[in-house]
Amino acid sequence: MFRHKGKTRTYYHNLHIACLLSFVAGIVNVAGYLSVQTLTTNVTGHFAFFIDEIFSLRFWKGSIYFFYILFFFMGSFISNFITEIISRKNSQYIYVIPTLMESIILLSTGIWGSYFIKYNPVLLSFLLLFAMGMQNSLVTTISNASVRTTHLTGLFTDLGIELSQLFFYKEEKRKRLLSSIRLRVSIISFFFLGGITGGVLYGSIALAILILAGIILLLGLIYDYIKIGYLVYKKHHH
Repeated sequence: MFRHKGKTRTYYHNLHIACLLSFVAGIVNVAGYLSVQTLTTNVTGHFAFFIDEIFSLRFWKGSIYFFYILFFFMGSFISNFITEIISRKNSQYIYVIPTLMESIILLSTGIWGSYFIKYNPVLLSFLLLFAMGMQNSLVTTISNASVRTTHLTGLFTDLGIELSQLFFYKEEKRKRLLSSIRLRVSIISFFFLGGITGGVLYGSIALAILILAGIILLLGLIYDYIKIGYLVYKKHHH
């Protein structure tokens, strides 16, 4: 799921990681908005607010939105930078470190959520945007740009295009289209499922819901490690 790349990566590897990470993104999206009323999984809206504040001469407020965008960008940059460095030493672990870093951020913000909400809500937004920038970069790289998990605009656009193409293409092309449609529907569904989970649990455990998101990422890595270990063991003993 995390370790396969290039020709060894299959449709089902992309499907599994898409469902896992979109569920996490759905949780983060709802938790960020309910706690500090900030969108923390994409920056499209923040860019509009940034322009509005600058033209209204509210430069301080505008700078906050600029930093929202910057932290998402930096998450993406650092995730891929780490991936490139590790790939030159041991390509087996290129996606593990960025995923661990994202998990640590989510666990930390979940554990100290009450502090962030009370004393530093802007820093909370920065951290969550950074984590989602990392995730978006990671899944884009790992799936060769066929999966996005942190926002839905492009997904609904692609889904609309592919559904319309079903009316015009023949069997072979239709099979590829249907596979792609299933992938996009799965991402959207798990994003909504993560959002519903975050919304339902936020009322009772508040930002501690982010601990669940961090644990899910760790479980994904552990599952990957156990599965790869089992396949290696099986290969050497048969």
